[in-house]
Amino acid sequence: MMDSYSELVLPFGTQKDLLEQYINASGGLRVGKLMEHLDSLAGSISYKHVLGPGVHMFGTMQERGFFIVTAACPKNNSLGRLDMLLPLFRHNVRDLRLSGHVIHTGKSSMEVVVKIELLGGKEETVLLGRFSMVCRDAFTQKARPVPQLKLSTPEEQALFDMGAAHKERRGVLALRSLDRVPPSTEEVGELHQLYLNYGENSKRNYHTERVWMEDTSLENCILMFPQERNVHSKIFGGYLMRLAYELGFTAATLFSHRHVRFLSLDGLSFSHPVPIGSILRLRSKVALTAVSEKYPALVHTIVEANVVDVATGKELTTNEFRFTWCDDDGEPLARRVVPRTYQDAMECIEAKRAVDMGDEIRRIRELKAKLID
Repeated sequence: MMDSYSELVLPFGTQKDLLEQYINASGGLRVGKLMEHLDSLAGSISYKHVLGPGVHMFGTMQERGFFIVTAACPKNNSLGRLDMLLPLFRHNVRDLRLSGHVIHTGKSSMEVVVKIELLGGKEETVLLGRFSMVCRDAFTQKARPVPQLKLSTPEEQALFDMGAAHKERRGVLALRSLDRVPPSTEEVGELHQLYLNYGENSKRNYHTERVWMEDTSLENCILMFPQERNVHSKIFGGYLMRLAYELGFTAATLFSHRHVRFLSLDGLSFSHPVPIGSILRLRSKVALTAVSEKYPALVHTIVEANVVDVATGKELTTNEFRFTWCDDDGEPLARRVVPRTYQDAMECIEAKRAVDMGDEIRRIRELKAKLID
């Protein structure tokens, strides 16, 4: 398992010029740029697993006979997840280490775990996540087998089992997708209560401003340049993730009327590659506002990426990203996003599922941390 281990150290503590490239307007770090690195790192880790740790140059797809991409999947079937465990520094500047390795292999798929750690003093993990990658034949485009993991320790077996559980959970969630089956009775009840409290003719909750989901929409159109290409001469997925992150943050900030902090990337779906020279239309919307035991304000945004056919004006959805943002020490939001159409209502339910899963993951990690201490 450790044969695929790779890391990247960003020496922010000693290289101020480097830090300047990553600093954001509030004195923190541009998490979107770090996501871009993590996606690239996951790809490098996958190639290292397939080629072996002794190979340092990939060459061309034709020479190797294969290529690796983020696994394709339908909408609402997530291929990746990132959770922010601690806020990144704003005042105490420290070096960062980005690292990861393969923890599970299928016939042609790989589950890659990645993390970001603070160095200097007490080492702390600030972000933890995973990506699903797949190997393809360079000539037939069909799935190509990858080397299977050799497990050497009980710890590696536990990680492998975790990767298998992630894969199984994706299958279960796909079967529960609202594109296939109706919402549960409990979800219908919650949606009806939302209608009673915030519907068009409701007189309740007059202290909370109702905002229709459709009115939270933001859009950005960007020309895809060759400088952002990957080894397959398509637009690099990490670059798309950064664009989506920044638009999602903007939508959450404008809606909440306050500065919000990234909490998690709850979902990443990939349907089609983005060609060089294409026009990419990014659309974001706020799908859910909520509170939790730990966070007085939570905002969930969806960002959809579409390639626009210039000749016909038709659009093809390539990616969907789901982000949750939080406010640690503020008051609950004075605004509530409300679905107006049935499609918006289904997106609201999907957002609630994502936020609930994130809460459960954080509770489990906090419980494990307490048991270790």
